[in-house]
Amino acid sequence: MTTASSVPGTVKAPRWARKSTLVLATVVIALAVFGATTQTWIEVRLDPTGASNSDLHVQGSKAATAVTALAVVALAGGLAASIAGKIARWIIAVLVALSAAGIILAAVTVLLDPLGAAQGAIAAATGISGGQADATATVFPVLAVVAGSLLAVCAIVLPVAGRYWTSRTKYDAGSRAGKNAGEPVDEIDSWDRLSRGEDPT
Repeated sequence: MTTASSVPGTVKAPRWARKSTLVLATVVIALAVFGATTQTWIEVRLDPTGASNSDLHVQGSKAATAVTALAVVALAGGLAASIAGKIARWIIAVLVALSAAGIILAAVTVLLDPLGAAQGAIAAATGISGGQADATATVFPVLAVVAGSLLAVCAIVLPVAGRYWTSRTKYDAGSRAGKNAGEPVDEIDSWDRLSRGEDPT
């Protein structure tokens, strides 16, 4: 019986380097960041004296507008990595790393100066810019920092893990002999083979 180790030039990927694992992790983390921006990042009391109940809840998409777009970039990068070649994976890794850095920077800015980050929302709600208010950051900017850090790890691991991945072009049928000879096939491999008209079963 032919195994991955008996096919010349074929090295079985460790669990952390499997394409399905890394792509799924990147996509899930990017979606988590995107989801976090829909939640309240800053709680604002427009009347610091407490004389009136004038609270304002500022979503992450308004407190740190760039985070939403950066999460989408990271999500697209994670999906593209599943079909990218060697050079493209390096480009994607850089883009995901830059997105992660932007997410972390924006979230930290909110944590350090929640009132400043909420000024746009305060002005929209009251029509007054630079007014007195108390602002407190919630837990979601912290979660965004953690998720951004995990995205950075995924970006660093991507080029290294990509060494274990086989090419996805139609010219490399010979290099995929291990898969056709009985090597375990993951979900992404199955879709790729179906798209080429092959039967993954």
